[in-house]
Amino acid sequence: MIRTSTIRTILLCATLAGLSLAASANAAELAVNVHDIRAQTGTLRVALVNTSVAWDGKAAPVQAQQARPQGDSTHFTFKDLPAGDYAVLLTHDENDNGTLDTNLVGMPVEGYGFSNNPQVMRKPTFDEARFSVPATGTTIDISLR
Repeated sequence: MIRTSTIRTILLCATLAGLSLAASANAAELAVNVHDIRAQTGTLRVALVNTSVAWDGKAAPVQAQQARPQGDSTHFTFKDLPAGDYAVLLTHDENDNGTLDTNLVGMPVEGYGFSNNPQVMRKPTFDEARFSVPATGTTIDISLR
């Protein structure tokens, strides 16, 4: 189960981070393709992190972006990344209340997704969502749940 407080912290950090907090001469690019967007309301928020501390919402993401949904898929691009290991957390705040809404048992009722699309009934660990970005860049796909 994903803890709403963790998602709120990550969303806040993602919003505050705005643009890149890290620049590098090794300017790799990460393309994130998002699929299965089910509502055309609200805001999609995506946070790119490179540590388990940031994954847990206790540090700012490396980069963060947001966009309004337009169709059942969208694309985000993160630029100027040093080669290394990262993880992506994506939420769809369908009603723009700043929270990933949950039902009575704590399961999200708004869209969310993670890099590697781990099939777990809780927030995955950083290691489960971690992937490598080489100096040449890479593309990943995330399916919203």
